[in-house]
Amino acid sequence: MARPDTPLLSEADILSAALAALTERLPSDWRADIQREPAIGRYRADAVVMIIAPGGASAALYAEVKRSLVTKDLPGMVEQTQAYIEADTAPRRDAAKPLIIARYLAPPLQHWLTEREIPYADATGNIRISLREPALFVRDVGAQRDPWRGPGRPKGNLTGPSAARIVRALVDFRPPYTVPALMKLAGTPSGNTYRAVDFIEQQDLLSRADNGTIVDVRWRALLERWSKDYSFATLAVGNTYLAPRGLPDLMNRLAGLHDDDVAGRYAVTGSMATPRWEAYAPARNAMIYAEKPNELAARADLRPVEAGANVLIANADATAAFDRTEQLGGAVVVGPSQAAIDLLTAPGRGPEEGHALLNWMEKHELDWRQ
Repeated sequence: MARPDTPLLSEADILSAALAALTERLPSDWRADIQREPAIGRYRADAVVMIIAPGGASAALYAEVKRSLVTKDLPGMVEQTQAYIEADTAPRRDAAKPLIIARYLAPPLQHWLTEREIPYADATGNIRISLREPALFVRDVGAQRDPWRGPGRPKGNLTGPSAARIVRALVDFRPPYTVPALMKLAGTPSGNTYRAVDFIEQQDLLSRADNGTIVDVRWRALLERWSKDYSFATLAVGNTYLAPRGLPDLMNRLAGLHDDDVAGRYAVTGSMATPRWEAYAPARNAMIYAEKPNELAARADLRPVEAGANVLIANADATAAFDRTEQLGGAVVVGPSQAAIDLLTAPGRGPEEGHALLNWMEKHELDWRQ
């Protein structure tokens, strides 16, 4: 495993470090024969690694090495290694697989490769090799964050109010549109918008034309990726209440709070909002975004409690939750994309309800996506 103070500037260094980590983790009676940069027809692979079992059975891994990778790079790399395999006339072609190598493979890249049963290795010790013949499974975990990542680079996540507005806009508005047009739709600063779009594109969740115009957004996958960085619960810490007369009574009280300057803006999310589009199951708890949680609770006759709460209020001032709200029985509810993300990150049956709502959104995209 390479140390983070080792720069590993060249792909040759990365290959050496990753293959050293791989060979160290093979069973003691197995071996790896490595041929660097072999000529294969009109190609030259970075390496071919022959994995040889004690009885002599073997499989070939055709390595493709990059210093750094993002998700959108992976299909092209796999396609390149498949070209090596198809061009190779040696017997090893019959038991061959790609091998993707980088200095560091982030968890989303590992997940992408694992789903497709594609072997990988990085210089930090993240390794997964699965072979049927000869039967072999090697798995180890290295760094979960890039140890060579320097300061000043764009954030590798979708946290913060600007990211929320950008994701919501990308999901709610059908492309094509330019990044400046997205800035207007989301109401976000230029720098934040460009950085977020670059990150989302790197995750292969949107596509841009040669002139930079956003032409496609994989909105369901984008919401699922956002759920790794966003949580309603973190905004609702300490704001737990009891609706003494039940949740239907609460919705009726909220419906009477339009233009209430004291209570401020609010928007119901989660299970209480989904009947606006498709009912899943009777709601057990209410989740509400509010500019003024205490004032809203007083107006809605909610009782602060530490145990037995059935209402959570997130302290939300000028957040994406108030973008493109709708109404349900006179009460203000969030848009479907916001309800989906809040359900995906909710405890209990919340994720199941979230996926059910995403299924509805896929079937009725023209009904909610502008």
